[in-house]
Amino acid sequence: MPSKKFRIVFMGTPEFAVASLKSLLDSGFNVVAVVTSPDKPAGRGQKLQESDVKQFAKTYNIPILQPEKLKEQTFIDELRMFQADLQVVVAFRMLPEIVWSMPRLGTINLHASLLPQYRGAAPINWVIINGEKTTGVTTFFIEKEIDTGKIIHLEEITIDDSDNAGTLHDRLMETGAKLLRQTVTDIESGNYSQSDQSSSGYSGKELKIAPKIFKEDCKIDWNAPLEKNRNFIRGLSPYPASWTSLVNIKTNERLLLKIFKSETEICMHSHPSGLVISDEKKYLKIAVAGGYINLLTLQLEGKKRLHIEEFLHGFKNPGDYKVDLL
Repeated sequence: MPSKKFRIVFMGTPEFAVASLKSLLDSGFNVVAVVTSPDKPAGRGQKLQESDVKQFAKTYNIPILQPEKLKEQTFIDELRMFQADLQVVVAFRMLPEIVWSMPRLGTINLHASLLPQYRGAAPINWVIINGEKTTGVTTFFIEKEIDTGKIIHLEEITIDDSDNAGTLHDRLMETGAKLLRQTVTDIESGNYSQSDQSSSGYSGKELKIAPKIFKEDCKIDWNAPLEKNRNFIRGLSPYPASWTSLVNIKTNERLLLKIFKSETEICMHSHPSGLVISDEKKYLKIAVAGGYINLLTLQLEGKKRLHIEEFLHGFKNPGDYKVDLL
């Protein structure tokens, strides 16, 4: 059993981090405090919403810190009072040096890629968008430059052809929670090694990055080939979701359409890229180089998410629309 004298401060915000926190607590580690984001207004009523990590930590009566700014002296002083031997970070903000250097054993981070590949805020999305076949999780010590610290452990998993960002998120969340538990166990016992990212198996290969994704990044380029479009759609599903503009060729009405699920139809055709084709009952597909993208689950702005047959039941004359290629 872990020693109660070994004190851990956990930092995280979303669901992805909850699995790791639960894994540590279930294993008997002494998590003396949790640091998470401040409550934020959400939904139509703009009620204050607590982070997933906060909601979970409350069930264990763990002290919770929610600083607006991580360099605030009041936060620094309060954090120091917990006298952590180790800080553990999972899906949280970038820490200032005064925070990550505070514990005697340093601060470790769980990252959802095989570092040094896919450093950045959105590795799960980008590995699918880029058509990767494998990814994984990495634990490492935080240093000044983001996602560049010395690696402690890595674990690789296969990206299934049926995966989207949501299913891959869930698998990496569970794999990461186990790897993090092992990492903390090894650090407490002193039985671990560290390796520079430059000496990893990716040394000398082109490094791919995983920057934060904004709404404008999610617009589908129908001039791109079939498989690239398929990966783009599943790499952004269910969040933040790929989208396209539907333009009515008769009225010039413009609609924003989010696409959550699609399938490819590989074939030769003479249709221009972006052409909308539908039987108005069971299918709606978009012509691209190399075949068609069949839309399966989609959502008009301000409406519910629907399967294609439900969508077409209420969407009249789809042949009057074209997709915006710009």
